[in-house]
Amino acid sequence: MTRFSTQWTLAVAFLIAASGRLTAQHSHEHSDTTAAVSHVSHSSADPMAAMDWKMTAMSKHMAYTSSRPLTAADSARAAYVVNELRQAIVKYRDVKVAEADGYKMFAPQIKNQPQYHFTNGWNAIRNQWGFDPARPTSLLYKKNDRGEFELIGAMYTASKRTSEEDLNERVPLSVAHWHRHVNWCIPKRNAKERWYETKDGRPIFGPLGVATSDECQAAGGRFIPQAFGWMLHATTFAGNDLNSIWHDDHMAKDHAMMGDPKNPD
Repeated sequence: MTRFSTQWTLAVAFLIAASGRLTAQHSHEHSDTTAAVSHVSHSSADPMAAMDWKMTAMSKHMAYTSSRPLTAADSARAAYVVNELRQAIVKYRDVKVAEADGYKMFAPQIKNQPQYHFTNGWNAIRNQWGFDPARPTSLLYKKNDRGEFELIGAMYTASKRTSEEDLNERVPLSVAHWHRHVNWCIPKRNAKERWYETKDGRPIFGPLGVATSDECQAAGGRFIPQAFGWMLHATTFAGNDLNSIWHDDHMAKDHAMMGDPKNPD
């Protein structure tokens, strides 16, 4: 199964666990093979055509902050945030320390994830209304060859109601691109068994499903204009290059496959 199908699995797992409440505490990264949704993995005689379809579907469910001209002041402010974050989370190189401080792994039942989110629920709540560079919502880990967790960075979140001006005050939009998950169709309440339904071999629900209110209504689902709040990854220990630290993997994929990402709202 592809990592896109697994991304979908992670999102489904979170939404089911949240019992209908959409919050910023989720993992939207990719993990290794899991059989749970192998039956929805799109098959095609042309692997590239299948990949193109998945990239197109994914792009319909992603939106980004607009770009701004880079200034020296922005670079300095972004570097300040990185320095504050590094100092605050360096102690969490030991994942046991992170867990003792209230960071819990998201979707622990999904093994061999290339990137693991350890989320602090109290931080997530506070970050809905304010920002502290030393208070990330989630810590980001990868596993090394020995199966040990290695800290690579952190994720900030903000309320879905946060304006771009406010996001720019947190981390300059000329340096970083916050993203959000939009245009989701999810099953109606008390219909969890419908999560894995497909049509023509493609998912109906979730981040690879239908992307319009009309399609969702026709499928008997609930349309969510925006799932979760704003999110921003900081690969804090990737060196001192701001582009590497604030690199957005979602946006890079959209640039490569679709051209510049457009805000669908």
